[in-house]
Amino acid sequence: MVVGILELDLRLDGCFSLKDKRQILRSLLDKARRNYCVCIAEVDDQDLWNSASVGAAVVSNDPRHAESVLAHVLNLFDEHADVAVEGSVMRMES
Repeated sequence: MVVGILELDLRLDGCFSLKDKRQILRSLLDKARRNYCVCIAEVDDQDLWNSASVGAAVVSNDPRHAESVLAHVLNLFDEHADVAVEGSVMRMES
């Protein structure tokens, strides 16, 4: 069993309130859950309207599959117009 973990530090340029932030993040988190079957949540910076820390995890029997799924999640956030990925850490644990 392999557990893949992705940590993202995000800057949200199009947000001017917590409501704006929640709207953008909720949409992206739901899309990641639905399309890639990952467990994902905002894990830090909940009170800051222009930044967020997101954690995602996937369980697989193949580390290449877990890495591929998390790479797709990273691309989902990276391609969004109002979100800039400032940092990301991906790791696999057996």
